[in-house]
Amino acid sequence: MTPETIAPSPAAEPQPIQLRDPYLAAFLAWLIPGAGHFYQRRWGKGGLFMVCILGTFIAGLWMGEGRVVYASWRPNDQRYAYACQVCVGLPSMPALVQALRMSGDRPKAPLVGGFMAPPLLPGQKVPAAWAESQIKLGEFDPSDFPDLKGERPPDYVTYLTDNFNPSQKLRDAGNAREPFNQTSEWNLRMGPLFELGTVYTLIAGLLNILAIYDAWGGPVETYGPEPSAEKKAPEKV
Repeated sequence: MTPETIAPSPAAEPQPIQLRDPYLAAFLAWLIPGAGHFYQRRWGKGGLFMVCILGTFIAGLWMGEGRVVYASWRPNDQRYAYACQVCVGLPSMPALVQALRMSGDRPKAPLVGGFMAPPLLPGQKVPAAWAESQIKLGEFDPSDFPDLKGERPPDYVTYLTDNFNPSQKLRDAGNAREPFNQTSEWNLRMGPLFELGTVYTLIAGLLNILAIYDAWGGPVETYGPEPSAEKKAPEKV
């Protein structure tokens, strides 16, 4: 019998996937989870990433009442979690808008009731009209803004001014009584949901990093089954 070399079957060939422009796909995958895969016509994977990643991110936001995602690089409040949360892309961008609005010597009031806005720190300036409106809504106490006590308050007031005695602002926190600021208020009101919401939004950002890489590099190449031992060509004598 003449030895024959068995040619690989078509199933053994790698199945190419049209990634189109991988860099644009990666950018779209960052901008909105799953969008890069939709651009590549990988509908199933795109839908899976969009539902799972955005669902996890939104669930974390809901747990944290929209407060757990915020951008801050201030000396006493570095929000390192945002480095992962921003990987979700466009859904995390309101945090940057809020941070920019509230920075500088003449800050603007946060939008949408403070959604994704950074917490106020002692000594931070805010518009007096906004502070008064927040006091009426019950978000702050009048003692939080001592500058409002004057007959003619300035256009900007300071949250817990530098010369404010923290011992004058003590509230119950479990079995302890301790000085409060806005971050402490959030943790007391939400309890463990504040940290749990932070974890959920972190996980969503980390998952989207994998989705971005998959959109850029594509899936691992797969090959068909190896020929069985019976079908392999016999060795030449």
